[in-house]
Amino acid sequence: MSPGVRCGWRLRSLSAPPRRSGPTHIRRCAIAALLIGYARCSTDQQDLTAQRDGLTSLGVEPGRIYVDHGLTGTNRERPGLREALAACREGDTLVVTKLDRLARSLPDARAIADELTARQVRLSLGGSVYDPNDAVGRLLFNVLAMVAEFESDLIRLRTKEGMRVAKAKGRLRGKQPKLNPRQEAHLVSLMAAGEHSTAELAELFGVGRSTVYRALGRSKHTSAV
Repeated sequence: MSPGVRCGWRLRSLSAPPRRSGPTHIRRCAIAALLIGYARCSTDQQDLTAQRDGLTSLGVEPGRIYVDHGLTGTNRERPGLREALAACREGDTLVVTKLDRLARSLPDARAIADELTARQVRLSLGGSVYDPNDAVGRLLFNVLAMVAEFESDLIRLRTKEGMRVAKAKGRLRGKQPKLNPRQEAHLVSLMAAGEHSTAELAELFGVGRSTVYRALGRSKHTSAV
């Protein structure tokens, strides 16, 4: 294995400037390259503290960390990711703790990496800088992206299987009505008496007007039958 390569990655110090020559390099040196961090979690119950701490330990300033909370990695349209990519300039480095935080599909991961490469922005995965010119590095990147996509598929399948089992055992019955039959009958009788408006009935039963309208509609349908 050649020096400077570990598991197919060309590891460079994040503080080392990209190799350049000529006037472009001179202009860029006047502006320090930045580390832009990105963190993501799939549900609102998950915490981003560990990812924030990981990015900070990699040298990213807290104010340059962009996050997406409660958004899956299979969705490319994420506001935090969009802001992080927009914040990157030529010579900067986009830093994530793991590839699956950036994307959970192979096409999205490759598209983001290609976009960054075209803009001369580096991509750091947990401190290892991805080198698109290294064949082994590209292979490992694709493998990691495929594993992330596979894990996402497994999570989705397990969720569907869990819902199927719960439904079979009667634990998953879908959305429950806001009014039980007795409450709905009482609501209909009050409306028929003409003493309350729809808004008053909604406030009285603690429901929205749409619920009142649906209850009245069901009552009319039952009477017609």
